[in-house]
Amino acid sequence: MNDREREFLAAGTRTGKLAYTARDGRALVAPIWFVLDGDSLVFNTAASTAKGKALRRDNRVTLCVDLEQPPYAFVQVQGVAEISEDPAELVRTATAIGARYMGADRAEEFGKRNGVPGELVVRIRHTKVISNFDMTG
Repeated sequence: MNDREREFLAAGTRTGKLAYTARDGRALVAPIWFVLDGDSLVFNTAASTAKGKALRRDNRVTLCVDLEQPPYAFVQVQGVAEISEDPAELVRTATAIGARYMGADRAEEFGKRNGVPGELVVRIRHTKVISNFDMTG
């Protein structure tokens, strides 16, 4: 992942579109809030969700983040998901995600709400990154 791709992924409050595989083999996509931690993308989800269950079965994922106005752009991150239930990491990542999407004044609230038992920290380690920063060019 290069610097431009990292900057794009970290900019603003764009949601990621997470692709994963259902138990029966269907491809599924869900929007997620995430933060960039070095070259990893990190998000939280409940262990009981379709995402949580699917990632325990098959850790292969793709995350696409896009710019929905001209010049239109995207970064697609293909990789493997690593799951943690560490309480301190849950609170830390949930707080960081809350700060990004809800603002610093609500970060602690989201950290406490989402950094609890039953939640997962999912870290995507990329194996391939594809990007295009000017799809109109």
